[in-house]
Amino acid sequence: MVRYLAVRSVQAAAIVFLVATLTFVLLHLAPGDPVIASTESTLVRREVIEQQRRNFGLDRPIHVQYLRYLRNLSRGDLGYSFRERRSVWHAVRERIPNTLLLATAALLVMFGLGMLIGAVQAAVPRSRADDALSILTLAVYSMPVFWLGLMLMLVFGLGLGWFPVGGAVDQVLYPHMSLLGKVGDRAVHLFLPALTLGLVGAAVTARYQRAAMLDVIRQDFVRTARAKGLSERTVFLKHALRNALLPIVTLFGLTFPLLLSGAVLIESVFAWPGMGKFAVDALHGRDYNVVTGTAIIAAAMVVLGNLLADLLYRVVDPRTRESS
Repeated sequence: MVRYLAVRSVQAAAIVFLVATLTFVLLHLAPGDPVIASTESTLVRREVIEQQRRNFGLDRPIHVQYLRYLRNLSRGDLGYSFRERRSVWHAVRERIPNTLLLATAALLVMFGLGMLIGAVQAAVPRSRADDALSILTLAVYSMPVFWLGLMLMLVFGLGLGWFPVGGAVDQVLYPHMSLLGKVGDRAVHLFLPALTLGLVGAAVTARYQRAAMLDVIRQDFVRTARAKGLSERTVFLKHALRNALLPIVTLFGLTFPLLLSGAVLIESVFAWPGMGKFAVDALHGRDYNVVTGTAIIAAAMVVLGNLLADLLYRVVDPRTRESS
C-alpha cells in the first residue's frame, strides 16, 4: 500500500505540473494584458502601466516568467491577483468551500438518484417502467447542463418562485438569521445548482447501475442464494446490489473531473460564488495568476478524487489487493 501511494503521489505531482505548464503557456500566448484589463480607469498614463508591468515582471520573456512562476509555486505562492489586489490563494480560499459544497451536493443527487433509478429498472427489466425510465435518462443525459440549468431556473425560480435563481445566500437577511435559518437559506440557494449538476450525472449512473445489476443477477452465486430459500428482496439488496457497486466506484473516479468542469458553467448560470465562476471572471479580465492558480487547485482536487476512487475500489473488491 505504501509503495502504491508513493507511485500515485509522483503521478499526481506530474499531472499538476503539466496542468500548470500548459495553462501558463496558453494564457501568456493569448492576446490581452492583465495590467490594462485590471485598470479601473482609461485615463491611466502609459508610463504608469509600463511601470506596473515591470514591477510584476510581465515585460520579461515568457520563459523567464515561467521559471519565476515555478520557483514561487514550489514555495506555495500562487501569485498576485490583479483584479482582487491580493494573493491568489487568499482569493481562491474563500471560494473553494462553495465549490466543494456544490460538488458534494451534486454527487449525492447523482449517485443517490441514479442508483435508485438503475436498481428499479433492473428489478423490472424490459417492462414499461424500465422503458420509460430508459427514455427519460437518455433524454436528460442528452441535455446540455447549462441549458438544463436555465430551464430549471425559468420554471422553479422565475415561474413558480420556489427557489432563488442566484447567489449562495440572501445578502440582506442572511447576517440576521439564526443558525437554523442560515442553513435553510443556503440549502434553498443550493438546490437548483446542485440538482442541475446532479441530474445529468444521475442519468449516466442509472444506466451503469442497471447494466451492472442485470449482469450480477445472472451470476451463479445469485442463483445459489435463491436456491437456499432467501427472499427475493434479500437476494436483490444483499447479494446483487452489493456486488453491482464496483462499476459505480469506478464511475466516481471518472465523474469527479466532470463535476468540476460542469461546476464552471453552473456557477456562471446561477451566479454561485465558487471557484469556477471566479476563474471565468478572471479569464475575462486577463488575470493570469488567478486562472492558473484555479487550474492547479482543480487539478489537485481531481487527482485526489481519482485516488480516493482507487482506494475505495481496493476496499470494495479484495481481488485488486491480491493482484497487487
